[in-house]
Amino acid sequence: MDNLTFMMGEFEALIPTDRQYAKNHMWAQTVEGSQGLFRFGFAAYAVRLLQDVYFLDWDCDSPAELTVGQEVGAIESKKAESSLYSPATGTLVRFNEALMEDPSAINVDKHGEGWLFEMQLGDAASVEFMNAAAYIELLDSVWAKTQRTIKGQLG
Repeated sequence: MDNLTFMMGEFEALIPTDRQYAKNHMWAQTVEGSQGLFRFGFAAYAVRLLQDVYFLDWDCDSPAELTVGQEVGAIESKKAESSLYSPATGTLVRFNEALMEDPSAINVDKHGEGWLFEMQLGDAASVEFMNAAAYIELLDSVWAKTQRTIKGQLG
């Protein structure tokens, strides 16, 4: 797997080029052999900011019709508590049930066993995903603000 690298201060966030990215810092990858079925997980950038995910909860059951930006759950970690939002419009097909018992796979294998859920996207062409290079550009544009926020939380 080829990766691009985004430097978060002294830490590297590896951005695999074999998937697409949503503005809410989730990666999307077509499930092999499927038509319009995508697997979603947290990008390395989000995992690095969260640090040590220890709780994950879903607000809906699968299957569920979702719209982009709809709240679907919550996550807690060492650094933050946050709501989770759908990165696309479509049908949530299934959650990664293994994460409900032990969400640490998000920390350990974010691009593999740490995937969050799978969605069937009706018209994948209308989904606004970015390739890895465009996602790096987005990260560049928000990094200064992110650093100020982090420093404000620490100070």
